[in-house]
Amino acid sequence: MASLKYNNCYIKDSYSIVGPMEKMGQIKNYDLTIDDYYFGEKTFEKAEVKMQRKAIDEILLRNNLTQSNIDLVVGGDLFNQIAVTSNALENYNISFLGTYSACATFVESLIISANMINKSIKKVIAVTSAHNLTAEKQFRYPVEYGSPKHKSNTFTATGCVTCLLTNEKSKIKLESATIGQVVNMGIKDVNNMGAVMAPAAASSIMKHLQETKRDINYYDVILTGDLGSVGTEILKEYLNINYKIKLKNHIDAGMQIYSDNQDVNAGSSGPVSLPLVLFNKILKNKKYKKILVVGTGSLHTPTFVNQKNTIGAIAHVVSLEVE
Repeated sequence: MASLKYNNCYIKDSYSIVGPMEKMGQIKNYDLTIDDYYFGEKTFEKAEVKMQRKAIDEILLRNNLTQSNIDLVVGGDLFNQIAVTSNALENYNISFLGTYSACATFVESLIISANMINKSIKKVIAVTSAHNLTAEKQFRYPVEYGSPKHKSNTFTATGCVTCLLTNEKSKIKLESATIGQVVNMGIKDVNNMGAVMAPAAASSIMKHLQETKRDINYYDVILTGDLGSVGTEILKEYLNINYKIKLKNHIDAGMQIYSDNQDVNAGSSGPVSLPLVLFNKILKNKKYKKILVVGTGSLHTPTFVNQKNTIGAIAHVVSLEVE
């Protein structure tokens, strides 16, 4: 596992789009909410492509930038071969690096972007998205089947987030990162992603603290991606038993998007969950100056699951400092 330090990487702006369920949840300050899962398109997949294009266009417009001002777009999604993001970038004259770490994809994109900026690149857009009805169809069952859900199941959030990173100083500095490693605890239950991902989150948090020589209390808040209610409890117990760390200043994005009266079982999931909460809740709270962001991803496919294989997971970490 490797930790990296950055001197000149800053987050300047972000743009968020969410769907109908997210609109009715706890967070009310998204940039754009949509009431139609089709977003005016013929398929859910095309709707997700449109969300990405809209989010990219809006962040350019809001910052008075054109495509020629952006050196690189880095990002991905949950769909097969990250086809949504690739399709979204077809009409842009911008270099593109596609990424995939399941629900840890956004944090992986931030790390790659920061490394590029640490060299000679000046402006990067990181992007990720998810759509409940494309993800459910791919990873579980089409919603039309009406399949019952386990209490440990999470609900894939519908939305898209873009983030503008630059070497120009701003209020949010991407200060360091820790690249995760695959952790497989032998779990085969595709309906319990929180249990699959929690040990990977614990491993990456511990490695980050060791390699940066920091205590857990150095951070005002530790934000994990989408462990949900089940995975959050496992993470706390795992850190306490294995590393003697009592996790107190922790928030899981998967438990922040939806309201208690929404039927989402263990919470939200998907690569968009973490950035939605990061940019629309955590960074809006002025008391958080040092933020540890932990993207969590379950690295499975329906084929491997149907073949009764165990499921591996990964967690990537970035450290943010807010002025």
